Amino acid sequence: MEKLSVVVPCYNEQETVKIFYREVSQVLESMNVEYEILFINDGSKDNTLSELIELYNEHRGIVKVIDFSRNFGKEGGLLAGLDNAQGDLVTVMDADLQDPPSYLPKMLEVMRTQQVDIVGTRRVNRKGEPPIRSFFARKFYQLINHFTEVEIVDGARDYRLMTRQVVDSILSLREFHRFSKGIFAWVGYKTVYLEYENVERVAGETSWSFWGLFAYAVEGLVAFTVAPLRIATICGLVVSLFAFLYMIFVFGKALLFGDPVAGYPSMVVIILFLGGIQLLSLGIIGEYLSKTYMEVKKRPNYIIRKKYE
Repeated sequence: MEKLSVVVPCYNEQETVKIFYREVSQVLESMNVEYEILFINDGSKDNTLSELIELYNEHRGIVKVIDFSRNFGKEGGLLAGLDNAQGDLVTVMDADLQDPPSYLPKMLEVMRTQQVDIVGTRRVNRKGEPPIRSFFARKFYQLINHFTEVEIVDGARDYRLMTRQVVDSILSLREFHRFSKGIFAWVGYKTVYLEYENVERVAGETSWSFWGLFAYAVEGLVAFTVAPLRIATICGLVVSLFAFLYMIFVFGKALLFGDPVAGYPSMVVIILFLGGIQLLSLGIIGEYLSKTYMEVKKRPNYIIRKKYE
């Protein structure tokens, strides 16, 4: 019989983990599979760990808990879950039940009947989200898909069912700065997406702020495309061309008409404009350089304080 591993990264989810376990275990019991549920406590500051230990003590053999030494972010939690998952099939879910457990049987059926390697999920709308967040999310997907060699599906969730071969391929990519949505797309394999309407959290509040999501988006752009570097180069060439043409115009005007090279305000504007372009270009280069700096250090993506298994 196939074994299914459910990977659940948790950060400050004390109100949701038991509700999540109750809902997902009911669904898993109805499926013809063995299963394990791996909770990763990503340095939570509330009572998430205590709640998880209670679940572990009540359901040994099914529930496993990995406790980090500090908060390493969702990407670290997801990677730790995949590293420790023992199932022939693996799924990743959020503890807040925004990933409907009721889809698991359908995902398994689609995988078996259509002979695919990944059954993913995607939201067809963003009901309940702030409009500005939804707007920038859509623009992010448009932007990254315009520049990258792989397509990252708009609205795609980390919630997906994967074969062991897919998981092993993902684990072979040991980069420090991880963007899982891009990694899932980059490894390839036959993929089918199931659509569903956005589901709001069952309890608690999200730990993602607008600026946290913005930084995550920048992470994705830098990790999967060098287009910003090329844009900086093109901007430099265009500005240099216009500066050269303007120089010819100014000196030609002075030679032909004897006018002095005047225009203090315009000179200041040009200097500020060029300075802004230079700082922007340096910032883009610095972003890539900082990522390279962190990669060559080869620090681990996470540190485990204790395992409960």
